[in-house]
Amino acid sequence: MSYIRQLSPVSYEVKQGFVPGMHVPGIVYVNDALKGLIFEELQQAVQRGDHGGFLPAVKQLANVAALPGIVQRSIALPDVHSGYGFAIGNVAAFDMDNPEAVVSPGGVGFDINCGVRLIRTNLTEADVGPVREQLAQALFDHIPVGVGSQGIIPTTAKDMEAALELGMDWSMREGYAWAEDKEHCEEYGRMLNADPRHVSSRAKKRGLPQMGTLGAGNHYAEVQVVDEVFDPVAARRMGIDTKGQVVVMIHSGSRGLGHQVGWMRLWG
Repeated sequence: MSYIRQLSPVSYEVKQGFVPGMHVPGIVYVNDALKGLIFEELQQAVQRGDHGGFLPAVKQLANVAALPGIVQRSIALPDVHSGYGFAIGNVAAFDMDNPEAVVSPGGVGFDINCGVRLIRTNLTEADVGPVREQLAQALFDHIPVGVGSQGIIPTTAKDMEAALELGMDWSMREGYAWAEDKEHCEEYGRMLNADPRHVSSRAKKRGLPQMGTLGAGNHYAEVQVVDEVFDPVAARRMGIDTKGQVVVMIHSGSRGLGHQVGWMRLWG
């Protein structure tokens, strides 16, 4: 651990030299509750040596710091955990003017449309507290989740083709989105040159029963309470204006279909 030093109560520096070829240091932002998990994972990896298993997130962070063209530092956000190349929650910027800088569509894996959405409510913690247990049970009862779960949106092969081609326009047509949602999505929720003919039948088959599920793995739907506002301007733009306000955070993805499409884009 001589290459790791604490910078503040919530940040640690991974010094250059932790792995060969690092161009910049790494920075890990983590609280006390998660710190033990991250560094325990690293310690276990050191003890077992190069004998299988995922690389620990801290080592992946350092490997990213060794990529050509990286600037300033390789950063690990508080949700960091082992990924395919980058650690999940690992952020890095690369110099576009550097001809040797890397460009990768799959640094943090290759699953199209895996992301997080925050939904604001007008409720407060006092409103939700008395029905907290019932609310949690209702979420479990009504949101399909986990490997093998079936979606609640009846989808045919024709529907899948339309969804792949139209993107959010399909969601709006079917009543699953509002027009203003498009303002908050890349390319307004639809790539005009999208052509589902280039998506393999295997990918479509994997995605067909998954429409309307939360997914598995690290996907979640979580009811949260605003505990502290650090940037009032940004918070106001999101409709968050008071401590104790209840929001819903959803982390979902495209499961087998997105993984397959991402793999095709990466290697096809």
